Amino acid sequence: MSDPRNDAHDKKVNQEKKHHSTAVMVEDAPVTPSAEATATPTAKPPSPALEGSLVVLGKLKELEFHSRAHLERLAELTMTVEDELKQKEMARPLGEVYSAQSTFQTKLTALIDAYKAECDRMEAESA
Repeated sequence: MSDPRNDAHDKKVNQEKKHHSTAVMVEDAPVTPSAEATATPTAKPPSPALEGSLVVLGKLKELEFHSRAHLERLAELTMTVEDELKQKEMARPLGEVYSAQSTFQTKLTALIDAYKAECDRMEAESA
């Protein structure tokens, strides 16, 4: 039977590899005009504010991805400290850190949703 920590680590490594390979594929993809762009030459390019906002949105999503990974690691550590190491006195402070990370994760997700709505609004205005 395999150690659950190894399984969790393998899962995390695979997720990060997938995340990074997807990002690399997007960066390495050749830029070709889409059918929509060639059909409507009068379409305005996105405003600099919209482009900047989309970059910020992408960075927020990346931050959220890493935050989720930290939350999972904290959960694993809490289980290790409580169940395997039987260090009950350290479980509470670790639980407080987990709670703070969970709060951060919740607020970050809400911020991403609001920022995405703002980007969508800006995109609709520029269309």
